[in-house]
Amino acid sequence: MALYVLSDTHLSLSTGKPMDVFGARWKDHAERIAFFMKRDLTNDDVTVIPGDVSWGMDLKEARDDLRFLDALPGKKILGKGNHDYWWSTQTKINAFFEKENLKTLSLLFNNAYSVGNIAVCGTRGWYFDAASPAGTDRDKIVAREAGRLRRSLEAGRAFNAAESVVFMHFPPVFGDFECRELTGVLKEFGVKRCYYGHLHAQYDVPRAFTHDGVSYRIASSDYLQFMPLKVSEE
Repeated sequence: MALYVLSDTHLSLSTGKPMDVFGARWKDHAERIAFFMKRDLTNDDVTVIPGDVSWGMDLKEARDDLRFLDALPGKKILGKGNHDYWWSTQTKINAFFEKENLKTLSLLFNNAYSVGNIAVCGTRGWYFDAASPAGTDRDKIVAREAGRLRRSLEAGRAFNAAESVVFMHFPPVFGDFECRELTGVLKEFGVKRCYYGHLHAQYDVPRAFTHDGVSYRIASSDYLQFMPLKVSEE
């Protein structure tokens, strides 16, 4: 059993939003995701997708994208990104999964999962300050995200796993920026690894770096050439 990560799949099988308008690297990206997951993964494996899963504006529009992921090998743990407008309440999403017979999908939201000797934890996070949308209450949102991260790590701690690994949509550290509300929670729980997405096209960004004892690794699908990145294996 292996644990993988592949963020920002940005699927649009029924919304007519081709990603190659953002660059040639995105051409036929859904087909490439399917190819690599079928080639490299088994049904015993788990893939974390920490945000920007689908361009669907609601669950109905996201149905084809979620079915696409469900049909690929292994289990998928989905986090929320800033473009996941389809994301509703956990109750409604889980009811939709049951109705549509989507058996390999689950949500990472105020909870955690045990995958081998790893506790899978995480939350969405928030933009670095200079990029926060106008009119948002940054302090309120970040406090909420820090609370969600803490609840996730508390749930993960109950597994007595060898390591809690965090998956976020937004990077809590980016260049000279640090979201101390979130990095403080990582330090509090002794987290050593954090995978994140959100960033695209800036291919000179370091793929991995260490900050204050935590190793950060970008997992946006275009950075990974749409091949899931292995996090651990037993």
